[in-house]
Amino acid sequence: MSIGFWQIAIVVILVVLLFGRGKISSLMGDVAKGIKSFKKGMATDATDDSQPKNISENQDSDKKE
Repeated sequence: MSIGFWQIAIVVILVVLLFGRGKISSLMGDVAKGIKSFKKGMATDATDDSQPKNISENQDSDKKE
């Protein structure tokens, strides 16, 4: 059993009736902002990794004190 055009259309109409256009558009705007901030965060992480961090040295020095 495959999903047809009419089944998708009915689901879309029900969602629009339940939530309204304004709520859906604001939700999509929030999703877009989240994706943009995620991409920005990933881009800054890639540049921060240019200098490797040695965590084991910091842990060893803490144990010796």
